[in-house]
Amino acid sequence: MTAVSDTAPPADPKAPARIPEVRSITGLRIVAAVWVLLFHWKFTPLPDWERVRAFLTPVTDSGHLGVDLFYVISGFVITLTYVEKMGRRPRLGGWLRFWWARICRVWPAYAVVVVLFGTWLLWRRSVDPAFYAYQGVQPDLGWRSWVEQLLLVQLWHRPDFDGASFVGATWSVSAEMAAYVAFPVLALVLWRLKRLPWWVLVAGAVALMVPAAWRSYETGVIYWDYSWLERISTCFGAGALVCLAVRRLQAGPVSGPRAALWAPRVAWVLVLEAVLVVGWAAGRPYDRFATVSVLFPLLIGALALTDRGPSALLSRPSIVLGGRISYSVYLVHVPVYEIFWTFQRTVPQIAPGGPWTSFLVPNLPVVAIGLGWVLWRFVEEPARRRLRDLGRARRLPRESGRDGYADATMTHAAPEHSPARGDGTAPATSATRTERQRVTEQ
Repeated sequence: MTAVSDTAPPADPKAPARIPEVRSITGLRIVAAVWVLLFHWKFTPLPDWERVRAFLTPVTDSGHLGVDLFYVISGFVITLTYVEKMGRRPRLGGWLRFWWARICRVWPAYAVVVVLFGTWLLWRRSVDPAFYAYQGVQPDLGWRSWVEQLLLVQLWHRPDFDGASFVGATWSVSAEMAAYVAFPVLALVLWRLKRLPWWVLVAGAVALMVPAAWRSYETGVIYWDYSWLERISTCFGAGALVCLAVRRLQAGPVSGPRAALWAPRVAWVLVLEAVLVVGWAAGRPYDRFATVSVLFPLLIGALALTDRGPSALLSRPSIVLGGRISYSVYLVHVPVYEIFWTFQRTVPQIAPGGPWTSFLVPNLPVVAIGLGWVLWRFVEEPARRRLRDLGRARRLPRESGRDGYADATMTHAAPEHSPARGDGTAPATSATRTERQRVTEQ
């Protein structure tokens, strides 16, 4: 991947303006991914590290919320990238280009992992027909299920995600694909909401997060029938609304500078509050972690408004690289864990209490991150470029910018050089400074 300066003109003057990367939002993606990794890692027996695990309990027990954070990020970035292109009126060609861009981004790495791990499950079933996947409900491995998995629709007709996917965590990718299918219609609504005052949009974003958080607080229940649909709808919608709010703030000659001044302080306060809420929830008799999700759209909006404070930390090159590989990391971590758990049952050296266990178990997330980089470097990125080239060869207009995704994704700002609009739709995010880099076209 190469990048050029913000001030460099496009090589082709007829090509659409490239979209600068919001590096802090990219970096936030690896935080969400590691949060989920630790949530699933906690199921690995590790007697020698009980004190460390006890210390990490608030983080590991709340890690399921990394998915919700991904969804909010995705709603923000997809809206920032596409609402201007798609929202004014329905255009079938624009819808098809959007869907193709999402397929190019999401499907290749996903398909590789699903096929490989599905093959592993077929072998495991031949050995132990009763238990071959570490899920409460064993996934169906028949040909219809394979078709559903590869089309990313396996969750759409199910009230519960347990047993829906070969790779347990990829239910969230299927849910996000449903959001992509619906986004062209949502964009028509967002286009008409973008004139609302920024504080109304922020209030709407927070309000969308409240019902699930309140239900979790009251009952301790985090999964219920079609909870996946509620999570993707509300989180994605909250991200979309906060994106519009950020654009409105930066469009104003007064509100823009004020927002940039206050955003770092607000971001630090939100980070501190998130830590405090997670720590408080860890001491409750049942699950109340979802209450912290109310802060997610506020945090993402604050990060997008500045390049200082937490944004500066998340914009460091190593963390940004982590954000770019986060989708592939998310895809591979469950297969890494499940294969290890399987061998723990037959290899005494790595079984609970074995001589190698205390060394290998803490390294499982590290292995997942390393394999995620390999998948991103040699599958996700090359396949995305080739599929986009195929789309251009078929006369699909070229999309620019780095797309976001589930569990993904999510890295762009609006075109920096677009002038502010009278309707308050000026480009937003901390990528308004000249040191920001433009991401190469997809």
